Amino acid sequence: MNAHRNSKGLLIVHTGNGKGKTTAALGMLVRSLGHGHKCAVVQFIKGSQPTSETLLAKVAESLGGSLTWERCGEGFTWRNADKTRDLELAQQGWEQVKGLLADPELRFLMLDELNIVLQHQFLDTDKVLADLLARQPKLHVVMTGRGAPEVILQAADLVTEMREHKHPYHAGVKAQAGIEF
Repeated sequence: MNAHRNSKGLLIVHTGNGKGKTTAALGMLVRSLGHGHKCAVVQFIKGSQPTSETLLAKVAESLGGSLTWERCGEGFTWRNADKTRDLELAQQGWEQVKGLLADPELRFLMLDELNIVLQHQFLDTDKVLADLLARQPKLHVVMTGRGAPEVILQAADLVTEMREHKHPYHAGVKAQAGIEF
């Protein structure tokens, strides 16, 4: 029996209020790079400040394959009254994503915090879903972020919900390098 007979690109969603959504997706990214696959990450929301994820991008490239890493956000700015810049950055980011969805060589695409972008209506969920479903057939897409829309959950091949049971932040422990960032 041919092991690849039923293979196809999967739509995977990591959502929920618990930690680990981006971390789980990064693990899949590293695995895909290890197989020599062409991969890409588009980070919505997260700003331009260096993070451990930026360092991981450099490390991951050494695993083989090729990696494109884009950021299209300025942090959690929806808390501001003027959402114009957030909308503009989300639209620009999605234009990049549409090109990646059509790339016949790309095998893995991580869309970090896209669920939050959809939750805040910076992009039209129906249009995003239509683009995702029209992607080239061998492309695995992983979406992360809290609050994934129900229509996305229904369309996904795999949904994992991270739930918070306990968090050190609630006991007064600040975010720590290597754990939260």
